[in-house]
Amino acid sequence: MRNQILFDADSRYDLDDVPVSAFEHYVWPEATTAWPPREAPDRLSPDRRTDPTKSLRIAMFVNEFPALSETFVLNQITGLMDLGHEVTIFANGKRGDPTVHPDVRRYHLADHIRYRNMPKDRRARLLRVPGLLAQHGMRDLRSEFAAMNPFAFGREAASLNLLYWANRLLSEQPFDIIHCHFGTIGRVAAFLREIGAISGKLVTTFHGVDMSACLADDPNLYRHLFDRGDLFLPISDHWRQRLIEIGCPPDRIAVHRMGIDPSRFPVRARSRNSGRPFGIVSVGRLVEKKGMEYGLRAIAELCARQIPLRYTIVGDGPLGPKLKSLTRELGIEHCVTFMGWARQEEIIEVLGDNEVLIAPSVTDRNGDQEGIPVTLMEAMASGMPVVSTRHSGIPELVQDGISGFLFAERNVSGMAKALDRLWSDPALCRRMGTAACIRVQSMHDIESLNRQLVRRFRALL
Repeated sequence: MRNQILFDADSRYDLDDVPVSAFEHYVWPEATTAWPPREAPDRLSPDRRTDPTKSLRIAMFVNEFPALSETFVLNQITGLMDLGHEVTIFANGKRGDPTVHPDVRRYHLADHIRYRNMPKDRRARLLRVPGLLAQHGMRDLRSEFAAMNPFAFGREAASLNLLYWANRLLSEQPFDIIHCHFGTIGRVAAFLREIGAISGKLVTTFHGVDMSACLADDPNLYRHLFDRGDLFLPISDHWRQRLIEIGCPPDRIAVHRMGIDPSRFPVRARSRNSGRPFGIVSVGRLVEKKGMEYGLRAIAELCARQIPLRYTIVGDGPLGPKLKSLTRELGIEHCVTFMGWARQEEIIEVLGDNEVLIAPSVTDRNGDQEGIPVTLMEAMASGMPVVSTRHSGIPELVQDGISGFLFAERNVSGMAKALDRLWSDPALCRRMGTAACIRVQSMHDIESLNRQLVRRFRALL
């Protein structure tokens, strides 16, 4: 029973509830009693510090890769490669999406991915420990034993997550930059750097769930990361303020937005075509925080007003069956299409074939929130006005009344009225679409953002 508590990485126990006596049967080697253990020496080439033409070695840590719903990570990785930098991707595992973004193959990213390779079954995980420890010399054993110290690293050590990561990383050459997407990933990387499993300047990008639901049970979750991290990059001013509130040093925070390549999205002036229904689209995973239920209810109000329309939902997820059932209950199945997952080129085609995007994002029952949805950027880049909510950082992208309309979360009638207005006023639809395109090009161009990111990286070296 004791081992079940200690080594189940997928369970949701709280180590604060586990008595210290639960760890008494573990004998920690003398090497780990003097804390902290050795840190990897700083072996960066002086040229990389000062010469802007020298490529950087960048370790990109993510939870799952590839992941269709996280094109913002992919855009950043490929953009850094385009700039000549060496990027190695470290991920806990694969998302398992039914299709893969074409850039994964185009850039041969499979050759750049390193997975943790930790068994899900806790017994199998534990049985492999002796073999892991036998793979490295005595110097690295110190890091691996430190990785199993639950007094220092809590659940990440008790679950063996740190050990499996340390074993994977100890054979890697030093990095210039360790860039982590999501605060929970940055927290683990900070532990790994502390035990000497990896070296480099630690940069963490904060998105959405890591700043909302992940903090619900433990507002101090990132205390160690804030103390040890070198740079913190919230994707919005909204999250910057939240980071300061929970104790992140303001002088190490810089807002760095996610971006897209606007040139991939052909621009078309939007207006009502009398020969076909008014096209409305949503793109995203079918999970609660995407608010698709409220999009469907807004569509139902438009149908009740006899407005000819078609609503396309691109994406899939756990709420798919429930949302399809709701569509039937509302009597709107004749004008709603669930397209499922789509390749990037298919999404571009769907955006070009519709007039308005609706993104009815909400805070879910666990407190989970969005960052700034990339689908909003993609739609706006194509000259499409958007209808969305005052949720998280969305108002920093969508200017209410200029590039789209914003409403309080779950305001179905407000979103329906906005869609009605865009249908009945083609000139407004065109004007907002133009403003939306300009907004994305000026704020979220991935090439400009990646160059800025590299400047931020070099400033740390």
